[in-house]
Amino acid sequence: MIKSSLTKSRFLFLATVLLWIKTYIVYKTSFDIKIESVMQEFILFINPLSFLLLFFGLSLFIKEKRRNMFIIIASLISSIVLYANVVFYRFFTDFLTLPVLFQTSNMSDLGTSITGNLEMTDPLLFIDVLILFLVNKYKPSFTIARDISKRERRAYFVLVAAVFFFNLGLAEAERPELLTRTFDRELLVKNIGTYNYQIYDIVLQSKSSAQRALADSSSFVEIENYLNANNKEPSDKFGIAKGKNVVIISMESLQNFVINEKIDGEEITPFLNQFIKESYYFDNFYHQTGQGKTSDSEFLLENSLYPLGRGAVFFTHASNEYTATPEIIKENGYFSSVFHSNNKSFWNRDIMYNSLGYDKFFDVESYEVNEENSIGWGLKDKEFFEQSIDLLKTQPEPYYSKFITLTNHFPFELAEEDKMVNEYTSKSRTLNRYFPTVRYMDEAIKTFINRLKEEGMYENTIFVLYGDHYGISENHNKAMSQFLGKDEITPFDSVQLQKVPFIIHIPGVTDKDPQVISKVTGQIDLKPTILSLLGVDTSNDVHFGSDAFSEDDLELTILRDGSFITDKYVYTSNTCYDKATGLETEENYCEPFVEKVNTELDFSDEIVYGDLLRFYNGTSYEEQSGDRESK
Repeated sequence: MIKSSLTKSRFLFLATVLLWIKTYIVYKTSFDIKIESVMQEFILFINPLSFLLLFFGLSLFIKEKRRNMFIIIASLISSIVLYANVVFYRFFTDFLTLPVLFQTSNMSDLGTSITGNLEMTDPLLFIDVLILFLVNKYKPSFTIARDISKRERRAYFVLVAAVFFFNLGLAEAERPELLTRTFDRELLVKNIGTYNYQIYDIVLQSKSSAQRALADSSSFVEIENYLNANNKEPSDKFGIAKGKNVVIISMESLQNFVINEKIDGEEITPFLNQFIKESYYFDNFYHQTGQGKTSDSEFLLENSLYPLGRGAVFFTHASNEYTATPEIIKENGYFSSVFHSNNKSFWNRDIMYNSLGYDKFFDVESYEVNEENSIGWGLKDKEFFEQSIDLLKTQPEPYYSKFITLTNHFPFELAEEDKMVNEYTSKSRTLNRYFPTVRYMDEAIKTFINRLKEEGMYENTIFVLYGDHYGISENHNKAMSQFLGKDEITPFDSVQLQKVPFIIHIPGVTDKDPQVISKVTGQIDLKPTILSLLGVDTSNDVHFGSDAFSEDDLELTILRDGSFITDKYVYTSNTCYDKATGLETEENYCEPFVEKVNTELDFSDEIVYGDLLRFYNGTSYEEQSGDRESK
């Protein structure tokens, strides 16, 4: 019967084998999937098979004359999914999720970021579809579809199930509780395959959509108890910037490795290097963004909640209730605004900013943009800051205003007349072009600060500058190792490269007593730190971060993929590293932190997925319950 079924389904099995081989080749050439044993390599090799047998097997329920066309279309769809992951991975070193696919309103603005990741060899990813089409057209004797009996169909799908559970069994033996690690997409793709992962992601999305409907106020009790137990006393810098205006600058794609570095003898960030000497500078500060990149950094800044492991909160949960900074400082007389010369719908900002409580969004319509003053993603940073001065003057004081830069964005395009340092020389065009755009952004910030001084708007302002996310992904590790003078970039190095600048400048304060603070911190600490400096009590606020100036809290920064950093250790890719040496060390040194890391990520996700802050009004759940009972 098996021989008969194979003969009847030759075209089906040809499609399966072609796509299976192609997928494995893509795994090895387009994705940086770390393999540590022969068993892991074997699992990687077989993991596409169960899905492909299942997907193409659906053709067995289709009439013979249409069966082959279904197989060709199924192959094309699978290839498109695979190719989309390849292009996405080239820049983000990550795999697509369903929420990302639904972020279609961003597509018209992505432009050069997408085309910058296309390669001449990309059409080869569809060569199997072409082969199937030609075989079907010119070899009818091979592709002729014959009737399949119910018994043969049943035997086929028993085979599919056997292959799937064999794969899953090996994967679970290699990595127990595999399917609970939803944030570790590389681990899931490595073990169950990119196609099965896309199905699993759809299941997760359906589950998360149901969480809000099933949530009630009691869901928040355990989270609230955890947050209260971790609440810290204000630092000695509480209120030192009380009543001052706040200017926050989100520095696009700026990583810490460029600070105090040079290209051909020229400083890459001369202004920031000097500004740091007059400021509080945190040199162990990490971005904690996920797939939402800049929007995730904004979410962290305003809420001190973790971004989601899949997609961007700005898209998936923009209508949630939040206790965000703009809403909190409104009660302290502040006017809040965002300045960003991009479309208001990009990252769904027009909807999300309303949820966060912003009073005003100065989007691209507020600026004069033309071909001369724009490049890449839009208005050049110098023009952006220059035009923003007059807009800033229209606001009532005190104000809390966030500025989001654009020029230092992949693919790092810059006109020759704007380049102030040379490009780097390596095989990575992306890294080479990164340094001139960083230098340009640095100069733009300098011009902005100087203009504020000229306009008399500097002295009564606190300045907060931070890098929003990485600019150079792990796909450029070879070139990065060349720049850093290393033999290779290890997983430990990759985590250290997630450091981004964090600078706080308070005129009349930090210039008299500048400090370099080496405490381990992250973007989740931005909100409580800023509010503490402004003298705003956050004891009843929902946040996972802490005042970066506090001396009594645990030094622990959690990245969205489950990696974490302490004062002594780095944990990533299921490996513990000693920070002093950068070498692997015993896992039991990192183990005490693992439960806290998973708890915080899970609790933060519960808040977002369940929209739990709709049940919170600034008092505890028990107090709310008592009020209801007294009434």
